[in-house]
Amino acid sequence: MQDLAMLDLVILSLHFLMCFLISLVIWYGSQDKDLHNVSKGTAEMEHDTLVYVGKEDDIKKSQRITTKVNGREVVVFYHEGKFYAMDARCYHAGGPLHLGDIEDINGQSCIICPWHQYKITLETGEGLYQAINPLEPSPTPRWLSKGVKQRIHKVTVDNGNIYVSPPDLSVSFDSDYYADKYKSNGDFAVGK
Repeated sequence: MQDLAMLDLVILSLHFLMCFLISLVIWYGSQDKDLHNVSKGTAEMEHDTLVYVGKEDDIKKSQRITTKVNGREVVVFYHEGKFYAMDARCYHAGGPLHLGDIEDINGQSCIICPWHQYKITLETGEGLYQAINPLEPSPTPRWLSKGVKQRIHKVTVDNGNIYVSPPDLSVSFDSDYYADKYKSNGDFAVGK
């Protein structure tokens, strides 16, 4: 019996170590490439590769807009001085993220899917969940990452205009399924 408990502890420790290592890889990867932050000033890239989505002041006032980028539903958020863009449908079941609330979770701004309350970071598209270690004397819930589940899009601000970069489809994300499903639908229908 004691051997079984020790094996469980070793497996749980390995799980936490793997989660920690994955989060480090994600964190260091986002440090190397500034893919998710807004470029200010004049855009260095060609405008034909960017998709115009609206005026900076209009999006700041409304706090969010939904639009199409290469036929794909995208929601653009303005939150706490930054612009973010991601697929408009939740990676879990296609919930309409443009109707979700934004909350601070563990120091990160997250959109909460209105259908099933899934938490997605605006900055990276990571899915967050709470977990406990049942082997702790007083288990305390902690926020952990499921990894990047939601496709985010680079936002560029240029002369008061907001542009979103088309998605790099050479890398897939869980949200791609619903992005493709609603792409042919042609509207931002809210029904399940």
